[in-house]
Amino acid sequence: MVGAADRAKGPSRTSVWLEGKPAGRRAGRKPAQPTGLDREKIIAATVRLLDSEGAAKFSMRRLAAELDVTAMSVYWYVDTKDDLLELALDAVFGEVRLPDVGDASEWRGQLRALAVEYRGVLVRHPWVSALIGTFLNIGPHSMGFSLAVQEVMRNTGLPPHGQMGGLSAVFQFVYGFGTIEGHFIQRCAAAGLSQDEYFREAMGSISEQPDFSRHFGNAAELMKARGGETVAEMRERDFDFALELLVAGIEAMVARAE
Repeated sequence: MVGAADRAKGPSRTSVWLEGKPAGRRAGRKPAQPTGLDREKIIAATVRLLDSEGAAKFSMRRLAAELDVTAMSVYWYVDTKDDLLELALDAVFGEVRLPDVGDASEWRGQLRALAVEYRGVLVRHPWVSALIGTFLNIGPHSMGFSLAVQEVMRNTGLPPHGQMGGLSAVFQFVYGFGTIEGHFIQRCAAAGLSQDEYFREAMGSISEQPDFSRHFGNAAELMKARGGETVAEMRERDFDFALELLVAGIEAMVARAE
């Protein structure tokens, strides 16, 4: 088991994937080891709790109650809460459908597919955005996604010195877009409203405030120009258009380099 003091001494070992035991904490069954429990079940329950209650409310005791076991039972399979969060983070990246990146001429479709998949993870699991910057995120699913992204950036034809910039432009945009979208959906659910109901109430409240009336008029025109009958449709158009702008920018930079 790696304790907090050991982690502080060795910052390079601050990942469950660097501790030599990703498949399980102990080999063999001991008398006190719980039956009917394994790491996969624990990770799946963790993801469900994080989705329903968020990271702030998550605890090993809450997880144990969900699994109907003692908290100590969970520690047969993971050493720390952080290890479990890191395992859950990698698990949701397993939902990403990776495109075939073998054909360099198809980089535009490959890039769009990866962007859409990444956005989907952030929206379905709003807790993910905070954890991405907390952990090294080097589990097998996360690395599979990362390697596919890097290969697609090479496929674009951007010079090596510009590939990380291209990656940042696209996937930091998706990170921000998906994070805000996921949090908005959570806020609507907490209020007991649909996205469209919440949006109408919010816009109505703003329009009634004299201090915002001038700015609201300009915003209303922009909202109308976005098109779409629902919040989801407007958001989809915004995402697609922004992604096309980024693709066009990459094409322009490749042409400039040539």
